[in-house]
Amino acid sequence: MVEPVTPAPAPAPAPAPIILDPVEMRKARQARNERIGAWVLPIIVVVLSILAWDRFVVVNDIPHYIIPRPGRVLQALVESWDILMASLGATLILTFSALSIAIVGGVGLAILFAQSKWIEMSFYPYAVILQVTPIIAVAPLIFIWVDSTFVGLLICAWIVAFFPILSNTTLGLQSADHNLVDMMKLYGATRWQTLRFLRLPSALPYFLGGLKIAGGLSLIGAIVAEFVAGTGGAGSGLAFRILEASYRLNIPRMFAAILLISFTGILIFMFMTFLSWLFLHKWHESAIKRES
Repeated sequence: MVEPVTPAPAPAPAPAPIILDPVEMRKARQARNERIGAWVLPIIVVVLSILAWDRFVVVNDIPHYIIPRPGRVLQALVESWDILMASLGATLILTFSALSIAIVGGVGLAILFAQSKWIEMSFYPYAVILQVTPIIAVAPLIFIWVDSTFVGLLICAWIVAFFPILSNTTLGLQSADHNLVDMMKLYGATRWQTLRFLRLPSALPYFLGGLKIAGGLSLIGAIVAEFVAGTGGAGSGLAFRILEASYRLNIPRMFAAILLISFTGILIFMFMTFLSWLFLHKWHESAIKRES
């Protein structure tokens, strides 16, 4: 018996060629170049600045005890690594302690301001006074009134970091959509329900913006307070190391400490920026990626 011959399957049609839109290609290329440039361009500027610094010192024959070359600063950073890192740890403890207290106090007081106009009118002017009074002017009084040096340093750093948290959070709580506030009142929502479900989410971008500012200011406040206190010893911060280096004319170590402070401030700002993106990138207009 002859078996039937099964016909071979027809060949699959060739896939249609993918035609790339020139406009989309240009947008993708532009976005890629911007991502690369966001990292490459700052690095190029830093490298050129270091080279210009080195050439300026060499050409003008400036002594290292006035302006050291970048290589000497790097050498001082390596040789004094243990000392500088211990001092950086002490400064960071003070910085983040002051920032934490500023967050708790600033947000708490802003919530009270949002709940009562009378409380805001009573206490907000004093917050402004704290902000506009130079901390270096009141720091000596604080160290006279407070027995603990660390507590005095903490108060000075807190004063500097407190106002951005308070003012931005207060503005955010008061910026909730009035139509939504009226709607919640219409449906019988309590004042605390309105705060929880409407005002606090509305204030989150403002709070995170204030946190970016307060993060750097708390570091500045800690350094200024350490300068005024002038405390030394094993638990001293980076400000004392700068003073110590200046007394000994160890300018390379002074530059190393200053660069360490600057780098720490950049890291704090980058962390606060990432924190802001983490909370806002899925819903807030300031962080949503738009198609150009």
